[in-house]
Amino acid sequence: MKKEVIVSVFGSSRPRENDPEYAQARELGRALAQRGFAICTGAYGGTMEAVSRGAKEAGGKTYGVTADFFPAAKANAWVDVEVRVKTWQERLFEIIGLGDGFVACKGGTGTLAELAVAWEMMNKSVMPAKPFVALGEFWAPILNCVRGVEVGQENPWAESRAQIFRTVATPEEAADFLWNNLKKEM
Repeated sequence: MKKEVIVSVFGSSRPRENDPEYAQARELGRALAQRGFAICTGAYGGTMEAVSRGAKEAGGKTYGVTADFFPAAKANAWVDVEVRVKTWQERLFEIIGLGDGFVACKGGTGTLAELAVAWEMMNKSVMPAKPFVALGEFWAPILNCVRGVEVGQENPWAESRAQIFRTVATPEEAADFLWNNLKKEM
């Protein structure tokens, strides 16, 4: 039996349907589903909705992790399986735990927390190394700062981690990177 491989996508709740970030996230959802991935998000609006919507439009399966911590918020219409937890922290760890790979889209402090916790869990071997994509240049300055790299310098960290952590420009590149690193699990 074929294993379901899930990509957890982190991103902002702010983008709306006519925003470029929403369109990019929707395209990402489609590209991931077309390669056979199931999608997991935080289930609410913005990027989470767009990724789920794109995945559903391409025939994919979607998971959404919601929390009692946000009592008024409901899972978006494109979530197939809602996983309900009590706290914000449980939601964070559930989204990370369900993922076989990750994509961080443009976002705010919540997205930064998701990116940082997943990255740190891999760095500390709390979970195995999993492929991780930062979509677009939004995260590049932050990632380079954490890696200890100044603009224009060589990035030795990138050489050692290039197999699992990559910054890409397009949803297609993100999906291809994840496919190349996860197809053996499918």
